[in-house]
Amino acid sequence: MPAVEHSVLIARRPQEVFDFLADFDNLSAYDAFVTASGRVGDGPPGLGTRGWGTTRFMGQQFDWVVEFTEFDPPRRMASRSVEGTRDLTAVFTMEPAGGGTHLTERLETAATMGGLLRRLPAPLVNRLLRRSLRANLRTLARLLDGRT
Repeated sequence: MPAVEHSVLIARRPQEVFDFLADFDNLSAYDAFVTASGRVGDGPPGLGTRGWGTTRFMGQQFDWVVEFTEFDPPRRMASRSVEGTRDLTAVFTMEPAGGGTHLTERLETAATMGGLLRRLPAPLVNRLLRRSLRANLRTLARLLDGRT
């Protein structure tokens, strides 16, 4: 599975960062390619909770559903695709750093992805994913830090 990883410092406590990331409604606020997102079902988020979303990437739109496969507040959470055309796993780890949080996100994708991406060389796809991940985490940090 190809994987990309990036880290960022956020001037919020790990629990606050964890809670924000565990709310699927927040995903479209910091992920530039997610045009809509939300939660499937009711109740507090936890292991097995599912979220849905719509992503627009390289001129294509696709819908997906993910499920939390790890949920260890405020340290770690992971989700994996359960519906949709992309096989993707996202893992977030949060570590205290001074008065804030050192957040790392790791994205793992299937060796071949559907649509236009399957026609591109793997190193190019990884570069696109890495660039997107960096930008999204910078946006997340600005959003949670209250920076503009």
